[in-house]
Amino acid sequence: MIDTTASIDLSQLEPVLTKYNGRRREALLPLLHEAQAIYGWLPGAVQEAIGKTLRVPLADIHGVVEFYSMFYSEPTARRVIRVCEDPACSLANAQGVMAAIEAKLGIHHGETSADGLVTLEHVPCLGMCELAPVALDGERPFGHLTPNTIDDFLNGTHPEAAAQPYGEPMWTLARVGKVDPGSLDDYQTHGGYQALAKAVAMGPDALIELADKSGILGRGGAMFPLGRKWFFTRGAAGKPSQKHIVVNADESEPGTFKDRCLLEEDPFAVVEATTVAALAVGAENGWIFVRGEYPRAVSRLREAVRQARDAGYLGRNILGQEGFNFDIEVRVGAGAYICGEETALFEAIEGKRGFPRIKPPFPTTHGLFGQPTSINNVETLVAVLSVLTQGLEAWQAIGTAKSPGSKLFCLSGHVAKPGVYEIPFGKTIRELIEMAGGVPGGKAIQAVLMGGAAGAFVKPDELDMPLTYEDARSRNIPLGSGVVMVFDETADLRQTLYELSRFFAHESCGKCFPCQLGSQRQMEIWDRIAHNGGAKATDKQVLLDVGFTMTETSLCGLGQTAASAVLTALQRWPELAE
Repeated sequence: MIDTTASIDLSQLEPVLTKYNGRRREALLPLLHEAQAIYGWLPGAVQEAIGKTLRVPLADIHGVVEFYSMFYSEPTARRVIRVCEDPACSLANAQGVMAAIEAKLGIHHGETSADGLVTLEHVPCLGMCELAPVALDGERPFGHLTPNTIDDFLNGTHPEAAAQPYGEPMWTLARVGKVDPGSLDDYQTHGGYQALAKAVAMGPDALIELADKSGILGRGGAMFPLGRKWFFTRGAAGKPSQKHIVVNADESEPGTFKDRCLLEEDPFAVVEATTVAALAVGAENGWIFVRGEYPRAVSRLREAVRQARDAGYLGRNILGQEGFNFDIEVRVGAGAYICGEETALFEAIEGKRGFPRIKPPFPTTHGLFGQPTSINNVETLVAVLSVLTQGLEAWQAIGTAKSPGSKLFCLSGHVAKPGVYEIPFGKTIRELIEMAGGVPGGKAIQAVLMGGAAGAFVKPDELDMPLTYEDARSRNIPLGSGVVMVFDETADLRQTLYELSRFFAHESCGKCFPCQLGSQRQMEIWDRIAHNGGAKATDKQVLLDVGFTMTETSLCGLGQTAASAVLTALQRWPELAE
Protein backbone atom coordinates (compact mmCIF):
# COMPACT_ATOMS: atom_id res chain seq x y z
CA MET A 1 0.00 0.00 0.00
CA ILE A 2 1.11 3.54 -0.72
CA ASP A 3 0.95 5.77 2.32
CA THR A 4 -0.56 9.05 1.09
CA THR A 5 -1.30 10.30 4.60
CA ALA A 6 2.27 10.54 5.87
CA SER A 7 3.40 14.00 6.89
CA ILE A 8 5.36 15.24 3.88
CA ASP A 9 6.22 18.88 3.23
CA LEU A 10 4.91 19.35 -0.30
CA SER A 11 5.91 23.02 -0.40
CA GLN A 12 9.35 21.99 -1.67
CA LEU A 13 7.68 20.23 -4.58
CA GLU A 14 5.34 23.05 -5.57
CA PRO A 15 7.82 24.92 -7.86
CA VAL A 16 8.52 21.69 -9.72
CA LEU A 17 4.83 20.87 -10.08
CA THR A 18 4.22 24.39 -11.38
CA LYS A 19 6.88 23.90 -14.02
CA TYR A 20 5.12 20.74 -15.23
CA ASN A 21 1.60 22.14 -15.01
CA GLY A 22 -0.23 21.44 -18.25
CA ARG A 23 2.01 18.53 -19.19
CA ARG A 24 0.73 15.01 -19.47
CA ARG A 25 2.02 11.50 -18.90
CA GLU A 26 5.06 11.88 -21.15
CA ALA A 27 6.58 14.11 -18.45
CA LEU A 28 6.29 11.46 -15.75
CA LEU A 29 9.89 10.17 -15.68
CA PRO A 30 11.56 13.59 -15.51
CA LEU A 31 9.10 14.74 -12.86
CA LEU A 32 9.73 11.63 -10.77
CA HIS A 33 13.48 12.22 -11.04
CA GLU A 34 13.13 15.83 -9.89
CA ALA A 35 10.84 14.87 -7.02
CA GLN A 36 13.17 12.14 -5.83
CA ALA A 37 16.07 14.60 -5.94
CA ILE A 38 14.14 16.72 -3.41
CA TYR A 39 13.08 14.02 -0.96
CA GLY A 40 15.55 11.21 -1.59
CA TRP A 41 12.61 8.91 -2.29
CA LEU A 42 9.02 9.10 -3.57
CA PRO A 43 6.52 9.20 -0.68
CA GLY A 44 2.91 8.37 -1.39
CA ALA A 45 1.85 11.99 -0.98
CA VAL A 46 4.41 13.05 -3.55
CA GLN A 47 3.23 10.40 -6.00
CA GLU A 48 -0.33 11.55 -5.48
CA ALA A 49 0.61 15.19 -6.16
CA ILE A 50 2.45 14.18 -9.31
CA GLY A 51 -0.54 12.17 -10.49
CA LYS A 52 -2.86 15.13 -10.04
CA THR A 53 -0.48 17.47 -11.87
CA LEU A 54 -0.06 15.19 -14.88
CA ARG A 55 -3.59 13.72 -14.69
CA VAL A 56 -2.25 10.20 -14.33
CA PRO A 57 -3.98 7.69 -12.00
CA LEU A 58 -2.09 7.05 -8.77
CA ALA A 59 -2.05 3.31 -9.49
CA ASP A 60 -0.19 4.00 -12.72
CA ILE A 61 2.29 6.26 -10.94
CA HIS A 62 2.98 3.52 -8.41
CA GLY A 63 3.36 0.97 -11.20
CA VAL A 64 6.04 3.06 -12.87
CA VAL A 65 7.89 3.72 -9.62
CA GLU A 66 7.96 0.03 -8.76
CA PHE A 67 9.08 -0.95 -12.26
CA TYR A 68 12.33 1.03 -12.27
CA SER A 69 15.03 0.01 -9.80
CA MET A 70 16.37 3.54 -9.30
CA PHE A 71 13.06 4.94 -8.05
CA TYR A 72 12.33 4.37 -4.35
CA SER A 73 8.93 4.10 -2.70
CA GLU A 74 10.56 3.59 0.72
CA PRO A 75 12.96 5.96 2.52
CA THR A 76 16.58 5.68 1.51
CA ALA A 77 19.75 7.63 2.18
CA ARG A 78 20.64 10.64 0.10
CA ARG A 79 23.89 8.94 -0.76
CA VAL A 80 23.42 5.67 -2.62
CA ILE A 81 26.50 3.59 -3.42
CA ARG A 82 25.98 1.09 -6.23
CA VAL A 83 28.58 -1.64 -6.68
CA CYS A 84 28.64 -3.70 -9.88
CA GLU A 85 28.43 -7.48 -9.47
CA ASP A 86 28.42 -8.74 -13.06
CA PRO A 87 31.05 -10.78 -14.99
CA ALA A 88 33.81 -8.28 -15.83
CA CYS A 89 33.79 -6.90 -12.30
CA SER A 90 33.52 -10.38 -10.84
CA LEU A 91 36.67 -11.39 -12.72
CA ALA A 92 38.43 -8.40 -11.11
CA ASN A 93 37.46 -9.34 -7.52
CA ALA A 94 34.28 -7.33 -7.15
CA GLN A 95 33.30 -9.70 -4.35
CA GLY A 96 36.35 -8.61 -2.34
CA VAL A 97 35.53 -4.96 -2.94
CA MET A 98 31.92 -5.50 -1.87
CA ALA A 99 33.00 -7.29 1.29
CA ALA A 100 35.39 -4.47 2.17
CA ILE A 101 32.70 -1.82 1.67
CA GLU A 102 30.18 -3.79 3.72
CA ALA A 103 32.68 -4.25 6.52
CA LYS A 104 33.56 -0.56 6.54
CA LEU A 105 29.95 0.66 6.51
CA GLY A 106 28.52 -2.14 8.62
CA ILE A 107 25.67 -2.79 6.20
CA HIS A 108 24.77 -5.22 3.43
CA HIS A 109 22.97 -4.97 0.09
CA GLY A 110 19.76 -2.96 0.32
CA GLU A 111 20.52 -1.61 3.79
CA THR A 112 21.04 1.92 5.04
CA SER A 113 23.71 2.83 7.56
CA ALA A 114 22.67 3.47 11.18
CA ASP A 115 23.24 7.21 10.76
CA GLY A 116 20.98 7.24 7.69
CA LEU A 117 23.69 8.67 5.45
CA VAL A 118 24.51 5.79 3.09
CA THR A 119 22.50 3.12 1.30
CA LEU A 120 24.42 0.25 -0.32
CA GLU A 121 23.27 -1.68 -3.37
CA HIS A 122 24.76 -4.49 -5.43
CA VAL A 123 23.59 -3.81 -8.97
CA PRO A 124 23.82 -5.21 -12.51
CA CYS A 125 26.36 -3.85 -14.97
CA LEU A 126 27.22 -0.14 -14.61
CA GLY A 127 28.67 0.10 -18.12
CA MET A 128 32.28 0.63 -17.02
CA CYS A 129 33.59 -2.90 -17.64
CA GLU A 130 37.01 -1.74 -18.83
CA LEU A 131 37.55 -0.16 -15.40
CA ALA A 132 36.47 -3.17 -13.32
CA PRO A 133 35.71 -3.45 -10.51
CA VAL A 134 33.54 -0.33 -10.43
CA ALA A 135 31.00 1.51 -8.33
CA LEU A 136 28.78 4.55 -8.63
CA ASP A 137 28.78 6.83 -5.60
CA GLY A 138 25.81 9.10 -6.16
CA GLU A 139 26.69 10.73 -9.48
CA ARG A 140 30.42 9.97 -9.34
CA PRO A 141 31.76 6.87 -11.18
CA PHE A 142 34.80 5.08 -9.80
CA GLY A 143 36.86 2.27 -11.29
CA HIS A 144 39.84 0.04 -10.55
CA LEU A 145 38.69 -0.40 -6.95
CA THR A 146 40.43 -2.81 -4.62
CA PRO A 147 39.78 -3.74 -0.99
CA ASN A 148 42.77 -1.55 -0.10
CA THR A 149 41.33 1.57 -1.80
CA ILE A 150 37.94 1.49 -0.09
CA ASP A 151 38.79 4.29 2.36
CA ASP A 152 39.75 6.59 -0.52
CA PHE A 153 36.62 5.58 -2.42
CA LEU A 154 34.30 6.27 0.50
CA ASN A 155 35.86 9.65 1.30
CA GLY A 156 35.81 10.66 -2.38
CA THR A 157 39.56 10.94 -3.00
CA HIS A 158 39.86 7.89 -5.26
CA PRO A 159 40.29 9.01 -8.92
CA GLU A 160 37.08 9.11 -10.91
CA ALA A 161 36.79 6.71 -13.83
CA ALA A 162 37.57 7.91 -17.36
CA ALA A 163 37.09 6.25 -20.74
CA GLN A 164 40.14 4.75 -22.43
CA PRO A 165 40.04 4.70 -26.26
CA TYR A 166 42.41 2.77 -28.51
CA GLY A 167 42.62 1.83 -32.16
CA GLU A 168 43.51 2.85 -35.69
CA PRO A 169 42.06 4.63 -37.56
CA MET A 170 40.29 6.58 -34.84
CA TRP A 171 37.51 8.29 -36.73
CA THR A 172 34.48 7.76 -34.51
CA LEU A 173 36.74 8.19 -31.46
CA ALA A 174 38.84 10.95 -33.02
CA ARG A 175 38.02 13.58 -30.40
CA VAL A 176 37.82 11.37 -27.30
CA GLY A 177 40.45 12.47 -24.82
CA LYS A 178 41.44 15.42 -27.00
CA VAL A 179 38.43 17.72 -26.84
CA ASP A 180 36.86 19.50 -23.87
CA PRO A 181 33.45 17.76 -23.63
CA GLY A 182 31.95 20.92 -22.14
CA SER A 183 33.06 23.35 -24.87
CA LEU A 184 31.28 23.89 -28.18
CA ASP A 185 34.15 26.11 -29.33
CA ASP A 186 36.67 23.33 -28.72
CA TYR A 187 34.41 20.87 -30.51
CA GLN A 188 34.29 23.13 -33.55
CA THR A 189 38.07 23.58 -33.41
CA HIS A 190 38.34 19.80 -33.73
CA GLY A 191 36.06 19.62 -36.77
CA GLY A 192 32.70 19.77 -35.06
CA TYR A 193 29.61 20.64 -37.14
CA GLN A 194 31.47 20.27 -40.44
CA ALA A 195 29.49 17.07 -41.03
CA LEU A 196 26.15 18.83 -40.50
CA ALA A 197 27.14 21.58 -42.92
CA LYS A 198 27.98 18.94 -45.55
CA ALA A 199 24.71 17.14 -44.89
CA VAL A 200 22.71 20.35 -45.36
CA ALA A 201 24.50 21.02 -48.63
CA MET A 202 23.73 17.48 -49.83
CA GLY A 203 20.07 17.45 -48.91
CA PRO A 204 18.01 14.60 -47.43
CA ASP A 205 17.84 12.33 -50.47
CA ALA A 206 21.59 12.36 -51.07
CA LEU A 207 22.19 11.95 -47.35
CA ILE A 208 20.05 8.81 -47.21
CA GLU A 209 21.83 7.47 -50.30
CA LEU A 210 25.17 8.09 -48.58
CA ALA A 211 24.01 6.18 -45.52
CA ASP A 212 22.97 3.30 -47.77
CA LYS A 213 26.29 3.18 -49.59
CA SER A 214 28.25 3.42 -46.34
CA GLY A 215 26.92 0.02 -45.30
CA ILE A 216 26.38 1.20 -41.72
CA LEU A 217 24.23 -1.27 -39.84
CA GLY A 218 22.69 -0.78 -36.40
CA ARG A 219 25.60 -0.85 -33.96
CA GLY A 220 23.47 -1.66 -30.92
CA GLY A 221 23.14 -5.26 -32.02
CA ALA A 222 20.13 -5.36 -34.36
CA MET A 223 22.25 -4.67 -37.47
CA PHE A 224 19.39 -3.11 -39.46
CA PRO A 225 20.69 -0.99 -42.37
CA LEU A 226 20.72 2.66 -41.33
CA GLY A 227 19.93 4.01 -44.78
CA ARG A 228 16.83 1.82 -45.07
CA LYS A 229 15.57 2.93 -41.67
CA TRP A 230 15.98 6.58 -42.61
CA PHE A 231 14.33 5.98 -45.99
CA PHE A 232 11.28 4.29 -44.47
CA THR A 233 10.86 6.95 -41.79
CA ARG A 234 11.17 9.80 -44.28
CA GLY A 235 8.56 8.15 -46.51
CA ALA A 236 6.08 7.57 -43.67
CA ALA A 237 2.98 9.74 -43.60
CA GLY A 238 3.15 12.66 -41.22
CA LYS A 239 4.33 16.22 -40.86
CA PRO A 240 7.87 16.96 -39.59
CA SER A 241 6.30 17.99 -36.28
CA GLN A 242 4.93 14.43 -36.01
CA LYS A 243 8.22 12.64 -36.66
CA HIS A 244 10.93 11.72 -34.18
CA ILE A 245 14.61 10.83 -33.92
CA VAL A 246 15.29 8.73 -30.85
CA VAL A 247 18.84 7.97 -29.76
CA ASN A 248 19.08 4.74 -27.81
CA ALA A 249 21.72 5.47 -25.16
CA ASP A 250 20.32 2.95 -22.70
CA GLU A 251 23.52 0.90 -22.84
CA SER A 252 22.98 -1.63 -20.06
CA GLU A 253 24.30 -5.02 -21.12
CA PRO A 254 27.26 -6.56 -19.31
CA GLY A 255 30.41 -6.02 -21.34
CA THR A 256 29.08 -3.01 -23.27
CA PHE A 257 30.52 0.45 -22.66
CA LYS A 258 31.38 1.96 -26.06
CA ASP A 259 28.52 4.44 -26.08
CA ARG A 260 29.49 5.76 -22.65
CA CYS A 261 32.84 6.73 -24.13
CA LEU A 262 31.11 8.90 -26.76
CA LEU A 263 28.40 10.24 -24.48
CA GLU A 264 30.84 11.42 -21.83
CA GLU A 265 33.85 12.47 -23.87
CA ASP A 266 32.31 13.70 -27.15
CA PRO A 267 28.72 14.71 -26.35
CA PHE A 268 28.52 17.39 -29.06
CA ALA A 269 29.14 14.65 -31.64
CA VAL A 270 26.04 12.83 -30.39
CA VAL A 271 24.03 16.05 -30.67
CA GLU A 272 25.37 16.80 -34.15
CA ALA A 273 24.77 13.25 -35.37
CA THR A 274 21.20 13.33 -34.06
CA THR A 275 20.63 16.57 -35.98
CA VAL A 276 22.00 14.99 -39.17
CA ALA A 277 19.51 12.14 -38.72
CA ALA A 278 16.68 14.64 -38.27
CA LEU A 279 17.62 16.29 -41.57
CA ALA A 280 17.60 12.92 -43.31
CA VAL A 281 14.15 11.80 -42.16
CA GLY A 282 12.48 15.21 -41.86
CA ALA A 283 11.85 15.11 -38.11
CA GLU A 284 11.47 18.05 -35.74
CA ASN A 285 11.62 16.11 -32.46
CA GLY A 286 14.75 14.57 -30.99
CA TRP A 287 15.08 12.42 -27.87
CA ILE A 288 18.28 11.04 -26.35
CA PHE A 289 17.36 8.37 -23.81
CA VAL A 290 20.29 7.72 -21.45
CA ARG A 291 20.41 5.02 -18.80
CA GLY A 292 20.12 6.33 -15.26
CA GLU A 293 23.48 4.82 -14.29
CA TYR A 294 25.26 7.32 -16.58
CA PRO A 295 24.83 10.57 -14.60
CA ARG A 296 28.02 12.14 -15.97
CA ALA A 297 26.90 11.47 -19.53
CA VAL A 298 23.50 13.01 -18.77
CA SER A 299 24.95 16.24 -17.40
CA ARG A 300 27.40 16.61 -20.28
CA LEU A 301 24.76 15.88 -22.90
CA ARG A 302 22.36 18.40 -21.42
CA GLU A 303 25.09 21.04 -21.45
CA ALA A 304 25.92 20.17 -25.07
CA VAL A 305 22.27 20.50 -26.07
CA ARG A 306 22.04 23.86 -24.31
CA GLN A 307 25.14 25.25 -26.01
CA ALA A 308 24.09 23.90 -29.41
CA ARG A 309 20.68 25.51 -29.03
CA ASP A 310 22.20 28.85 -27.99
CA ALA A 311 24.51 28.74 -31.02
CA GLY A 312 21.68 28.06 -33.47
CA TYR A 313 22.54 24.42 -34.16
CA LEU A 314 19.20 23.45 -32.66
CA GLY A 315 15.93 25.30 -32.97
CA ARG A 316 14.36 26.84 -36.04
CA ASN A 317 15.90 27.29 -39.49
CA ILE A 318 19.16 25.60 -38.52
CA LEU A 319 22.20 26.82 -40.48
CA GLY A 320 19.92 29.25 -42.25
CA GLN A 321 17.90 26.49 -43.89
CA GLU A 322 14.26 27.53 -44.07
CA GLY A 323 12.09 24.83 -42.51
CA PHE A 324 14.97 22.90 -40.95
CA ASN A 325 13.55 22.90 -37.43
CA PHE A 326 14.76 20.47 -34.82
CA ASP A 327 15.34 20.27 -31.08
CA ILE A 328 16.45 17.62 -28.61
CA GLU A 329 15.35 16.57 -25.15
CA VAL A 330 17.59 14.40 -23.00
CA ARG A 331 15.58 11.79 -21.13
CA VAL A 332 16.95 9.73 -18.26
CA GLY A 333 16.10 6.13 -17.50
CA ALA A 334 15.83 4.73 -14.00
CA GLY A 335 17.40 1.30 -14.02
CA ALA A 336 15.77 -1.12 -16.48
CA TYR A 337 17.79 -3.02 -19.10
CA ILE A 338 14.61 -3.82 -20.99
CA CYS A 339 14.37 -0.15 -22.00
CA GLY A 340 17.20 -0.81 -24.43
CA GLU A 341 14.58 -2.63 -26.50
CA GLU A 342 13.29 0.03 -28.86
CA THR A 343 9.58 -0.22 -28.18
CA ALA A 344 10.11 -0.50 -24.42
CA LEU A 345 12.17 2.68 -24.69
CA PHE A 346 9.21 4.42 -26.35
CA GLU A 347 6.99 3.31 -23.49
CA ALA A 348 9.48 4.76 -21.00
CA ILE A 349 9.58 8.15 -22.74
CA GLU A 350 5.78 8.12 -22.80
CA GLY A 351 5.77 7.74 -19.01
CA LYS A 352 4.89 4.07 -18.75
CA ARG A 353 6.53 0.92 -17.54
CA GLY A 354 9.10 -0.28 -20.06
CA PHE A 355 7.12 -3.15 -21.56
CA PRO A 356 7.95 -4.10 -25.16
CA ARG A 357 5.27 -3.72 -27.79
CA ILE A 358 4.25 -6.37 -30.27
CA LYS A 359 5.64 -5.76 -33.77
CA PRO A 360 4.39 -5.04 -36.40
CA PRO A 361 3.62 -2.19 -36.68
CA PHE A 362 7.24 -1.03 -36.76
CA PRO A 363 8.70 2.20 -35.40
CA THR A 364 9.29 3.75 -38.82
CA THR A 365 5.53 4.20 -39.11
CA HIS A 366 4.24 3.72 -35.55
CA GLY A 367 6.96 4.54 -33.05
CA LEU A 368 7.09 7.12 -30.28
CA PHE A 369 3.57 8.41 -29.51
CA GLY A 370 2.41 6.21 -32.40
CA GLN A 371 4.20 8.44 -34.90
CA PRO A 372 7.00 7.76 -37.44
CA THR A 373 10.28 7.32 -35.60
CA SER A 374 13.86 6.48 -36.46
CA ILE A 375 15.55 5.02 -33.40
CA ASN A 376 19.31 4.57 -33.61
CA ASN A 377 22.17 3.53 -31.35
CA VAL A 378 24.71 6.18 -30.31
CA GLU A 379 27.61 4.65 -32.22
CA THR A 380 25.46 4.15 -35.32
CA LEU A 381 24.76 7.86 -35.61
CA VAL A 382 28.25 9.08 -34.73
CA ALA A 383 29.66 6.73 -37.39
CA VAL A 384 27.72 8.78 -39.96
CA LEU A 385 29.77 11.82 -38.98
CA SER A 386 32.90 9.83 -39.86
CA VAL A 387 31.53 9.06 -43.33
CA LEU A 388 30.62 12.70 -43.90
CA THR A 389 33.95 14.11 -42.72
CA GLN A 390 36.29 11.42 -44.10
CA GLY A 391 34.35 10.81 -47.28
CA LEU A 392 32.62 7.69 -48.58
CA GLU A 393 35.67 6.58 -50.55
CA ALA A 394 37.93 6.64 -47.51
CA TRP A 395 35.28 4.83 -45.44
CA GLN A 396 34.93 2.07 -48.04
CA ALA A 397 38.71 1.77 -48.39
CA ILE A 398 38.96 0.06 -45.01
CA GLY A 399 37.11 -2.96 -43.72
CA THR A 400 35.68 -5.45 -46.22
CA ALA A 401 33.31 -5.20 -49.16
CA LYS A 402 30.39 -6.43 -47.07
CA SER A 403 31.48 -4.73 -43.83
CA PRO A 404 33.02 -1.40 -44.82
CA GLY A 405 34.53 1.11 -42.41
CA SER A 406 35.43 0.82 -38.76
CA LYS A 407 33.65 -0.49 -35.68
CA LEU A 408 33.95 0.05 -31.93
CA PHE A 409 34.66 -3.01 -29.80
CA CYS A 410 34.43 -3.20 -26.00
CA LEU A 411 37.35 -5.24 -24.75
CA SER A 412 37.23 -6.34 -21.10
CA GLY A 413 38.06 -9.19 -18.77
CA HIS A 414 41.47 -10.82 -18.67
CA VAL A 415 43.39 -8.51 -21.03
CA ALA A 416 46.29 -6.18 -20.29
CA LYS A 417 44.67 -3.05 -21.75
CA PRO A 418 40.87 -3.19 -21.59
CA GLY A 419 39.05 -0.34 -23.28
CA VAL A 420 37.12 0.83 -26.33
CA TYR A 421 38.91 -0.15 -29.55
CA GLU A 422 38.10 1.29 -32.96
CA ILE A 423 39.37 -1.01 -35.68
CA PRO A 424 38.60 -1.70 -39.34
CA PHE A 425 36.26 -4.60 -39.96
CA GLY A 426 38.29 -7.67 -40.85
CA LYS A 427 40.77 -7.90 -38.00
CA THR A 428 40.47 -11.18 -36.14
CA ILE A 429 39.45 -11.72 -32.53
CA ARG A 430 43.01 -12.85 -31.83
CA GLU A 431 44.51 -9.70 -33.38
CA LEU A 432 42.21 -7.51 -31.30
CA ILE A 433 43.24 -9.28 -28.10
CA GLU A 434 46.89 -8.91 -29.08
CA MET A 435 46.32 -5.17 -29.62
CA ALA A 436 45.21 -5.10 -25.99
CA GLY A 437 48.45 -6.66 -24.81
CA GLY A 438 47.12 -10.20 -24.57
CA VAL A 439 46.31 -12.04 -21.35
CA PRO A 440 48.25 -10.87 -18.29
CA GLY A 441 50.73 -13.23 -16.69
CA GLY A 442 51.12 -15.35 -19.79
CA LYS A 443 47.96 -17.31 -18.95
CA ALA A 444 46.08 -19.17 -21.64
CA ILE A 445 42.68 -18.09 -22.95
CA GLN A 446 39.86 -20.38 -21.88
CA ALA A 447 36.92 -18.60 -23.54
CA VAL A 448 35.82 -15.32 -25.10
CA LEU A 449 32.29 -13.97 -24.83
CA MET A 450 31.32 -12.26 -28.08
CA GLY A 451 28.45 -9.81 -28.48
CA GLY A 452 27.60 -9.32 -24.81
CA ALA A 453 25.50 -11.13 -22.24
CA ALA A 454 23.10 -11.97 -25.07
CA GLY A 455 25.97 -13.14 -27.26
CA ALA A 456 27.97 -16.34 -27.68
CA PHE A 457 31.08 -17.97 -26.26
CA VAL A 458 33.95 -19.00 -28.50
CA LYS A 459 36.87 -21.32 -27.79
CA PRO A 460 40.58 -20.58 -28.30
CA ASP A 461 40.58 -22.39 -31.65
CA GLU A 462 37.94 -19.96 -32.97
CA LEU A 463 39.89 -16.75 -32.33
CA ASP A 464 41.01 -16.38 -35.94
CA MET A 465 37.49 -15.42 -37.01
CA PRO A 466 37.54 -12.07 -38.80
CA LEU A 467 35.41 -9.46 -37.08
CA THR A 468 32.97 -8.83 -39.91
CA TYR A 469 29.22 -9.14 -40.24
CA GLU A 470 29.55 -11.80 -42.92
CA ASP A 471 31.90 -13.99 -40.89
CA ALA A 472 29.80 -13.57 -37.76
CA ARG A 473 26.67 -14.64 -39.64
CA SER A 474 28.32 -17.63 -41.29
CA ARG A 475 29.54 -18.93 -37.91
CA ASN A 476 26.46 -17.93 -35.91
CA ILE A 477 28.58 -15.81 -33.59
CA PRO A 478 26.95 -12.39 -33.06
CA LEU A 479 28.97 -9.19 -33.03
CA GLY A 480 26.09 -7.63 -31.11
CA SER A 481 27.14 -4.40 -29.44
CA GLY A 482 30.83 -5.16 -29.97
CA VAL A 483 31.57 -6.96 -26.71
CA VAL A 484 34.76 -9.04 -26.49
CA MET A 485 35.14 -10.32 -22.92
CA VAL A 486 38.17 -12.53 -22.30
CA PHE A 487 38.33 -15.34 -19.71
CA ASP A 488 41.68 -16.88 -18.92
CA GLU A 489 42.34 -20.45 -17.79
CA THR A 490 41.65 -19.58 -14.14
CA ALA A 491 38.09 -18.34 -14.71
CA ASP A 492 35.17 -20.38 -13.37
CA LEU A 493 32.76 -20.47 -16.32
CA ARG A 494 30.01 -21.97 -14.16
CA GLN A 495 30.12 -18.85 -12.00
CA THR A 496 30.08 -16.67 -15.12
CA LEU A 497 27.05 -18.48 -16.51
CA TYR A 498 25.31 -18.04 -13.18
CA GLU A 499 26.06 -14.29 -13.27
CA LEU A 500 24.79 -13.96 -16.83
CA SER A 501 21.60 -15.88 -16.07
CA ARG A 502 21.13 -13.84 -12.87
CA PHE A 503 21.33 -10.68 -14.96
CA PHE A 504 18.53 -11.77 -17.29
CA ALA A 505 16.35 -13.04 -14.45
CA HIS A 506 16.74 -9.67 -12.74
CA GLU A 507 16.05 -7.67 -15.88
CA SER A 508 13.14 -9.62 -17.35
CA CYS A 509 10.18 -7.26 -17.41
CA GLY A 510 7.70 -10.08 -16.83
CA LYS A 511 5.38 -9.25 -19.72
CA CYS A 512 5.71 -12.68 -21.32
CA PHE A 513 5.88 -15.97 -19.43
CA PRO A 514 8.61 -17.71 -21.48
CA CYS A 515 11.14 -15.06 -20.50
CA GLN A 516 9.86 -14.40 -16.99
CA LEU A 517 9.80 -18.04 -15.97
CA GLY A 518 12.56 -19.31 -18.22
CA SER A 519 15.16 -16.77 -17.11
CA GLN A 520 14.35 -17.52 -13.47
CA ARG A 521 14.61 -21.27 -13.96
CA GLN A 522 17.88 -20.88 -15.89
CA MET A 523 19.36 -18.84 -13.04
CA GLU A 524 18.23 -21.34 -10.39
CA ILE A 525 19.91 -24.21 -12.20
CA TRP A 526 23.21 -22.38 -12.62
CA ASP A 527 23.10 -21.22 -9.01
CA ARG A 528 22.87 -24.82 -7.89
CA ILE A 529 25.56 -25.98 -10.32
CA ALA A 530 27.97 -23.21 -9.33
CA HIS A 531 27.27 -23.00 -5.60
CA ASN A 532 25.04 -25.68 -4.18
CA GLY A 533 26.01 -29.24 -4.94
CA GLY A 534 26.79 -29.30 -8.63
CA ALA A 535 24.85 -30.55 -11.61
CA LYS A 536 22.14 -33.17 -11.80
CA ALA A 537 21.92 -35.64 -14.63
CA THR A 538 18.95 -33.82 -16.12
CA ASP A 539 20.34 -30.27 -15.91
CA LYS A 540 21.88 -30.09 -19.35
CA GLN A 541 18.72 -31.16 -21.13
CA VAL A 542 16.55 -28.89 -19.00
CA LEU A 543 18.81 -25.93 -19.80
CA LEU A 544 18.62 -26.75 -23.50
CA ASP A 545 14.82 -27.04 -23.36
CA VAL A 546 14.39 -23.83 -21.37
CA GLY A 547 16.79 -22.00 -23.69
CA PHE A 548 15.00 -23.20 -26.81
CA THR A 549 11.61 -22.21 -25.41
CA MET A 550 12.77 -18.72 -24.47
CA THR A 551 14.47 -18.23 -27.83
CA GLU A 552 11.49 -19.32 -29.90
CA THR A 553 8.55 -17.95 -27.92
CA SER A 554 9.59 -14.80 -26.03
CA LEU A 555 8.02 -11.51 -27.04
CA CYS A 556 11.16 -9.41 -27.46
CA GLY A 557 14.90 -9.61 -27.94
CA LEU A 558 15.66 -9.91 -24.23
CA GLY A 559 13.96 -13.26 -23.84
CA GLN A 560 14.92 -14.39 -27.32
CA THR A 561 18.63 -14.02 -26.45
CA ALA A 562 18.64 -14.61 -22.68
CA ALA A 563 19.88 -18.17 -23.21
CA SER A 564 22.29 -17.49 -26.08
CA ALA A 565 25.47 -17.49 -24.01
CA VAL A 566 24.33 -20.53 -22.03
CA LEU A 567 23.48 -22.53 -25.15
CA THR A 568 26.79 -21.79 -26.83
CA ALA A 569 28.68 -22.63 -23.65
CA LEU A 570 26.92 -25.99 -23.39
CA GLN A 571 27.68 -26.65 -27.04
CA ARG A 572 31.40 -26.01 -26.56
CA TRP A 573 31.84 -27.27 -22.98
CA PRO A 574 29.03 -29.77 -22.28
CA GLU A 575 30.84 -30.85 -19.12
CA LEU A 576 29.86 -27.55 -17.45
CA ALA A 577 26.41 -28.98 -16.71
CA GLU A 578 27.41 -32.57 -16.15
